[in-house]
Amino acid sequence: MMQPLNQVKEWEQRRDEANRYYQRGKFQESLDLATKNLHLARAIPDRAREGYTLNDLGLAHLSCWQPQRALERFQQALSVAIEIDNVPAEATALSNLGSTYSRLGRFSQALKYFDKALPIFRRSQDPQSEVSTLNDVALIYTRLGEPKRALLLQHQILRMRRLLGDFSGEATTLNGIGFAYNVLGKFEQALEFFQAALPIQRAVKNLLAEATTLNNIASVYHDLGKPKQALLLYYQVLLTRQAISDRSGEATTFHNIGFTYSTLAQYRQAMKFYKQAIAIYQQLEDSLGEISTLLNMGSLYATTKRKKLARSCYQNAQELAEQIEHQPLLEKIQQFIDSL
Repeated sequence: MMQPLNQVKEWEQRRDEANRYYQRGKFQESLDLATKNLHLARAIPDRAREGYTLNDLGLAHLSCWQPQRALERFQQALSVAIEIDNVPAEATALSNLGSTYSRLGRFSQALKYFDKALPIFRRSQDPQSEVSTLNDVALIYTRLGEPKRALLLQHQILRMRRLLGDFSGEATTLNGIGFAYNVLGKFEQALEFFQAALPIQRAVKNLLAEATTLNNIASVYHDLGKPKQALLLYYQVLLTRQAISDRSGEATTFHNIGFTYSTLAQYRQAMKFYKQAIAIYQQLEDSLGEISTLLNMGSLYATTKRKKLARSCYQNAQELAEQIEHQPLLEKIQQFIDSL
């Protein structure tokens, strides 16, 4: 009887250590420890702990930008949760599957999983998880070109987070509200919300979130016709993202720097940064990021009268959008092709 107790204690300690690595952004270390824990949970054997570990592995894979591996682990975690009737774990796995499909740009699939998770979180009286899932839903609405619908939801989420005293989550929601206002072209309002998020992110020392907000502020500067100001901020953001090994964020910043140089008609510089962004997006299997960069590269080629290269970029973007079944994006790409 002593052996399983010792093994359970070992599993708990290793999981705590893996979580600490995860919180500090050391995702590979977290993944390595969770892999060991999976073997241990199966050796005990303990199906509940196996399910929790599969979920931990999914999160680590997702943060290491291995979305297909993450999907496999979350599906396995969901199967275990259903098998042993662990309802909270079932909701968590459903929500994480939604987040992964959202990351892959497969928004309709993501929303299906979120819709299944939300009522379970409500019945389980888990407001923290409910709010986090609602936040993911709101971001999808913004990305699907429904920022007004997103704003209604984000303001509701903000009230909930303040009631919960969720300081860090409040900053996430302020950022989401700013993002929606930016899409609506209400740049001054967007800036207001981004700037409200920053001091919270600095207070909780969340470098990743702070870099995201600074990136969003730089984008507003660009939209307000201040590309040089935007560029200075993007370079600052790039250094932070490289320092914390945020590969996805690094690609986004390369793309944004390229776009800003393009606005300044510095086309050679723009293309240099676009190519760096594409290389990372391909490594990360980030189809949405790659499509966005291909469209901007195509526009640059079209502007400089290189229609053949422009068409090639648009067609590559079209193929990727077909793979992820993103209808609004396919319509947008067709407009680019027709404009040549």
